[in-house]
Amino acid sequence: MDAIDVIRAKRDGGALTPEQIDWAVDAYTRGAIADEQMAALAMAILLRGMTRPEVARWTEAMIRSGERMDWSALDRPTTDKHSTGGVGDKITLPLAPLVAACGAAVPQLSGRGLGHTGGTLDKLESIPGWRASLSNAEMLDVLRSAGAVICAAGSGLAPADRKLYALRDVTGTVESIPLIASSIMSKKIAEGTGALVLDVKVGSGAFMKTADDARELAETMVAIGKDHGLRTVALLTAMDRPLGNAVGNAVEVAESVEVLAGGGPSDVVELTLALAREMLAAAGLSGKDPADALKDGSAMDVWRRMISAQGGDPDAPLPTARETHTVTTPSTGVLTRLDAYGVGVAAWRLGAGRARKEDPVSFGAGITCHAKPGDTVTEGQPLLTLHTDDETRLPRALESLEGAYEIGGPPSLHPLLIDRIS
Repeated sequence: MDAIDVIRAKRDGGALTPEQIDWAVDAYTRGAIADEQMAALAMAILLRGMTRPEVARWTEAMIRSGERMDWSALDRPTTDKHSTGGVGDKITLPLAPLVAACGAAVPQLSGRGLGHTGGTLDKLESIPGWRASLSNAEMLDVLRSAGAVICAAGSGLAPADRKLYALRDVTGTVESIPLIASSIMSKKIAEGTGALVLDVKVGSGAFMKTADDARELAETMVAIGKDHGLRTVALLTAMDRPLGNAVGNAVEVAESVEVLAGGGPSDVVELTLALAREMLAAAGLSGKDPADALKDGSAMDVWRRMISAQGGDPDAPLPTARETHTVTTPSTGVLTRLDAYGVGVAAWRLGAGRARKEDPVSFGAGITCHAKPGDTVTEGQPLLTLHTDDETRLPRALESLEGAYEIGGPPSLHPLLIDRIS
């Protein structure tokens, strides 16, 4: 095989053969294809697309580049959720223990935040003592004792994807739907779960800004799952406004604990329950209503066991920021818009996120939203509270909120649950 021949084939609009795909992914992982050649191939894929068989084979090749996890030793079915990311999207935190409380095992491999979208591991690391890095044996122990585990993916899981992801990030090829779909699904299939529910976000704070693009991504990922024998379903959900009232790290953990205690914002509860029901149905479990597991405390019990099993103290006080600043409502009326992207960028600038993968995050930084679109607000009342450890960050955060909210007539919003694809 020759890298230039593979690049030309895709550049000219042809479908890559299974042999070309297997060779290209393996050779790039081994270093036999240079970064500039894989960058050219990724750009050709972005511009020319891929057929369903190509995407399935590309995903399979990335899975084969590393290990494949096996949970057959567990005495309960496994099920997992993946979100394409957004602002205030803390759903994994209450969802994993909730589904475990209803009889499933949830091996949840999660990531860190980059830019305006938060990362599940960053949020959980605000809990004193909690560990994100676990060996496969430790993951199995936590699953047996708690029923759910949330941790970082090991270096042996789809290493081809890790290398290609970093390259796409700096070559303008992140937006390719076949490459996004195969990146997500290669890790999830290698993770070894028996069923998968995808939460594909739509709106200004999401990677996919339109419902059409989100639907194409969801359909591609569901098809990959089916082609690999993985029970897969996708929900399209709104990300044109922040999810819940808290955006950041520790503030989102606190809100997640509220949900597990039977309270919390109605949109977080609604989406958590919708995804839980899908995960349980996909795993063949329908005996317990997840709403009951929030009411009877069993989901909270799993949360406490899970956090403790990973070295965390579920009773420890969460970090708080040293400085706060309140943005007040400029006039009386209905809050018609609270833009997810603007709020997400503001939280990032306050220190809750990172510009580069190696940057640290501030666990106490973030934003508390005191009103949601559709709420009636009064001039001078608190609208947003900004939290930061560094007051010099406030001016730039406030800049990103300029034009991010409007007071006026009735709001025009996506419904929280937009569509279901199976």
